Amino acid sequence: MVAPMVSGLAVFAGYPLVYLIALAFTRSDLGDRFQKFVGLGNFIWALKGTVFATSLFNAIWFALAVSAVQLCLGLFIAHLLNSYVRGGRWLRALILLPMMTPPVMVGIAWKLMLNPAGGWINGVLLRSGLTSEPISVFGDRYLAFPGIMVADTWQWTPLVALLCFAALTTVPEDVYEAAALDGAYPRRMFWTVTLPMIAPALVAIYLLRLVMAFKTFDLVYALTQGGPGNATTIATFEIWKTAMREFDVGLAAAQTILFALTVSIVTLPVVALFNYLESRR
Repeated sequence: MVAPMVSGLAVFAGYPLVYLIALAFTRSDLGDRFQKFVGLGNFIWALKGTVFATSLFNAIWFALAVSAVQLCLGLFIAHLLNSYVRGGRWLRALILLPMMTPPVMVGIAWKLMLNPAGGWINGVLLRSGLTSEPISVFGDRYLAFPGIMVADTWQWTPLVALLCFAALTTVPEDVYEAAALDGAYPRRMFWTVTLPMIAPALVAIYLLRLVMAFKTFDLVYALTQGGPGNATTIATFEIWKTAMREFDVGLAAAQTILFALTVSIVTLPVVALFNYLESRR
């Protein structure tokens, strides 16, 4: 009965995994794969001879930061929708428009808006007197990553808000009524009733968004190409660059395995927190 599913998994998941591991332990390029067995050589070179270790660190703090910010913003927006715009289906559909925009188009739009030569945001800052000269956001190593985070937050906060709204709607109305009879005011009700009840759902949303943020590639490609220098090079972009620009697919395969292990290690505490909160419900 399960043979078709097992066969499908073996073909579409098992074979690529075995092939990736074989590439990682050999010297391989796009034209000639499996040239020579090199053991852990690709892994050692990835961590010591390239900027991949830095790109892993960039990917970790980028994913953790944007996921946390988007969860807070999404919960705030969802709370407003749940409290003041009950039944606002058109409004909830409208806030999803940024998420429907292709990431490359989001990158191009924000690059144009933040362009120091004629960009809309720089124009507003100059006309208002807040700055005396244009700011090159993506040309500054300290501003480039925050710029990417702003674009990513603009695109994905609506999805988080929708998921948080769905979590808020699962809280029974009679719980709020009982809390109100006990004299709880709205702010206290949120912190002592709503938040504890939807905490497992919020952790699950954070985990989902964390995994998605680790996979970010399009915005970095469209906005900075990993620059200035390597300031915005994240693991996915470095893996792509190793495979498609340097044609070293063996090294890229080793980087992919290291990246997968890193994502697993970072997400394990979040999974443990979710299981803990679920067990206390």
